[in-house]
Amino acid sequence: MTNAPARRLIRASAFFRRSDLGIRHFPGGGWQFGIVFNGKCGFHNGSTLKNIVYFDLETQKSADEVGGWGHINRMGLSIGVTFSTARGDYTIYGEKQVDDLIKDLQRADLVVGFNILRFDYEVLHGYTSFDLSQLPTLDLMVDLQNTLNHRLSLDSIATATFGVEKTAEGLQAIRWFKEGKLAEIAEYCCYDVKITKLVHEYGQHHKQLHYSNRFGKKMTVPVKW
Repeated sequence: MTNAPARRLIRASAFFRRSDLGIRHFPGGGWQFGIVFNGKCGFHNGSTLKNIVYFDLETQKSADEVGGWGHINRMGLSIGVTFSTARGDYTIYGEKQVDDLIKDLQRADLVVGFNILRFDYEVLHGYTSFDLSQLPTLDLMVDLQNTLNHRLSLDSIATATFGVEKTAEGLQAIRWFKEGKLAEIAEYCCYDVKITKLVHEYGQHHKQLHYSNRFGKKMTVPVKW
């Protein structure tokens, strides 16, 4: 690990500790993933929706390993994480719990994520015939792209708005999966869900977000959440 990712991991530790992750490994193989930590942080969004579910997942394989981006449904789920505002907690799912993850999404009044329509849902379509795009969904990346006519990264928004950065990236999570480091994947995925939740709540509260453009300049974009 290089020095830069190490510094970013320290900055991320202000959001949660790995000791908060409810992950247990059983003799003979198998992992149990459950509620991980209390989610009492962020902005009060004043929403009348009963259950907003914030969602992110990581995969077992890269696009190159499955024949390109046209085969996202072959990438396989390594770890999925949700935060439910109805329960007030985060939940971690492994591949064996993928049906429970899908049910969690189906119970939502609104699913919120970043690039979930084009990626995360497509990964889950490898496990279900149900069209997840029919769920009430707010894809923050797609919504912002419709306003700006170009894509933003979650890292760009988090850095400009909160002064924090992502702790890793998708290819690192795939390497961790191959090394059996599921706790590392869970930590990274939980962090992304937490950032997604904070971004959404900040936008609801302030009706705008900040991001860094390709020149590093801090910019502002209005939102209507």
